[in-house]
Amino acid sequence: MKRAIIILASLLALVSCKEAPKQQSSRERIYKTMVVEAADRVLTTGYAATISGCQTVEIRPQVSGMITDILINEGDLVSKGQVLFVIDQTPYKAAYEIAQANVKSAEASLSTAQLILDSNKELFEQGVVSEFDLMTSRNDLVEAEARLALAQAEETNATNNLSYTEVRSPVDGVASMIPYRVGALVSSNIATPLVTVADDSEVYAYFSMAENTMLDLIQEYGSLKEAIRLMPEVELIMSNGKTYGRKGRINAVSGTISATTGAVSLRASFPNRSRLLRDGGSGKVVIPQVMKNSIVIPQSATFELQEKVFVYKVVDGIAVSEGIEVLPQNNGVEYIVVSGLEVGDVIIAEGAGLVREGAVVKTEADLVAETTAEESAKEENIVEEAE
Repeated sequence: MKRAIIILASLLALVSCKEAPKQQSSRERIYKTMVVEAADRVLTTGYAATISGCQTVEIRPQVSGMITDILINEGDLVSKGQVLFVIDQTPYKAAYEIAQANVKSAEASLSTAQLILDSNKELFEQGVVSEFDLMTSRNDLVEAEARLALAQAEETNATNNLSYTEVRSPVDGVASMIPYRVGALVSSNIATPLVTVADDSEVYAYFSMAENTMLDLIQEYGSLKEAIRLMPEVELIMSNGKTYGRKGRINAVSGTISATTGAVSLRASFPNRSRLLRDGGSGKVVIPQVMKNSIVIPQSATFELQEKVFVYKVVDGIAVSEGIEVLPQNNGVEYIVVSGLEVGDVIIAEGAGLVREGAVVKTEADLVAETTAEESAKEENIVEEAE
């Protein structure tokens, strides 16, 4: 009976030990650690961009006059050669008719001069007229030919001016807002164009990249030409924050570097058959960069000191700080490590900024193992005492 009471008391003591929370030393903390491994990641870098149609034309009149008709609405799709505006044609029609009359008069004068010359040739051979009269008639013919050529040139000019009264679109595209109305007096030197037509079936996104980034790309691909050819497709984040549904390609890079900003201008083209993107818009060009077999660590495993990035390696259970170099491009959650770590290293994965140099590192796995070992030892002692 006495032995049974002892065993029961021991079991109750064991239960109470399990329920009581384990008291940790104030100097001990539990850390989450990780083993450094290599992985593939795709990093993206965004650049603010302005959007422009592949061809944008400011349309101004080539003749002066009053607008008598506007044949399009603002924002209309227009085709090449379509008449957009009509300028008062009355004075230009009159000038054209005068030019035509002058041509006919010059043609008649030329015909008369030719007849006189032919007649004087015969009379000269008969000795009726002098050589002077013959030469004079030849000069009159040349003068008549010149007057005809001048009249014909004036007719061509009058024809062109009359045609310019119908202002046509030189390209396919979309019309902008129209600042003029019927009755407005315009000329070829107006500051504001009649309308702007943008061909936005394909759009260009213009953006700038730092010189050092461009140099990195050139060194990576071997040349600027190869960089343009081999760079991956890019995405466009529209001004509403949504990703444009079609990808584009970088197809042009400026040959000079801006002296004021130290940046290089680039151009990416995007198909725009849906006309979703408009000339003059804005967005962000996103360039992906594929990093294969790279060391990837969470940013929570790092801390910064004097603009340098550090991690804590776990060496023989002790936290040892280690400076590392990371790529400036990141996804906001992880870093790509360039140097300072190797595959297989163990680092503290969270709360690195709260760790002290030389701290004893106990992981959750260590705590579970210790607790299991302690409980096993206690159970063995209880059984031995009970026996």
